[in-house]
Amino acid sequence: MQVRDFLVRAHLSTGFNQVYMQRLVTFLKKTHQLPNQEEMELIISKMSSQKQVRFLTEFYGFESQKRLAENRQFAPFVTIFDDNYPTLLKESNQAPAVLFYRGNLSLTESFSLGVVGARQATSYGKQSLEELLPTVVAAKITTVSGLARGIDGLAHQITLDCGGQTIAVIGTGLDGYYPRQNARLQEMVAQKGLLLSEYGLGTPSLPYHFPQRNRIIAGLSQTLLVVEAQKRSGSLITANMAADDNRTVLAIPGQITTGNSDGCNELILAGAKPILSAKDILEEYQNW
Repeated sequence: MQVRDFLVRAHLSTGFNQVYMQRLVTFLKKTHQLPNQEEMELIISKMSSQKQVRFLTEFYGFESQKRLAENRQFAPFVTIFDDNYPTLLKESNQAPAVLFYRGNLSLTESFSLGVVGARQATSYGKQSLEELLPTVVAAKITTVSGLARGIDGLAHQITLDCGGQTIAVIGTGLDGYYPRQNARLQEMVAQKGLLLSEYGLGTPSLPYHFPQRNRIIAGLSQTLLVVEAQKRSGSLITANMAADDNRTVLAIPGQITTGNSDGCNELILAGAKPILSAKDILEEYQNW
């Protein structure tokens, strides 16, 4: 069995989370060979006995072969051991071992701007993106976001409307849509840009998927722009992840009376660069 198939089969088997995947990747890098069953049992030794039995039955049986075949038939995948794995993402913390994708994977090697923000975006957030992104897109910079409602969806839509390239990282399998209202936009991204997920077919949207997705957005972005983030916001999680990956964090300042941009304003106080024009964004790419 090839290393990449071994990784995907493990990834798609029940109970094999990021902790066990990291142990498997470490084993493969150290030994340069596939683990035997006894070694796999050591890798998953922290699982309960019941979960170990289920995982091993699936992984070494027909079920994981079936899931691998179904996912491969639906869309390509890339693993952290492949030459075409996104370079910037590989340098980040907690890079996913497996990514499924639709579209142009080479976009991950282009200049990139992550864009995250409020799901309940106001006219101020929309107008800010409409003011900034056309110039950014004209400079051949690829936008990266999460296809959520609000700022995420606006970033993808404006980029496509301007004839630019965009990457969407989703928290479901590639056959899922969340939110449903962005289903058409998701298909447009897959056809004209790049759609990414670390989840296999049939995986629903679960609350913990979105922080995990955020680390991929941060990892794919040379620079991250935060738009209309409140004090407690998933966008701030993404900003912290980007900072941990040594990426530049930008924020659009907002009103102090509404609360809609309190997170952005606090990021600026903590050292994020305030963005007042597209020129402020483009300056970040002069030394790349």
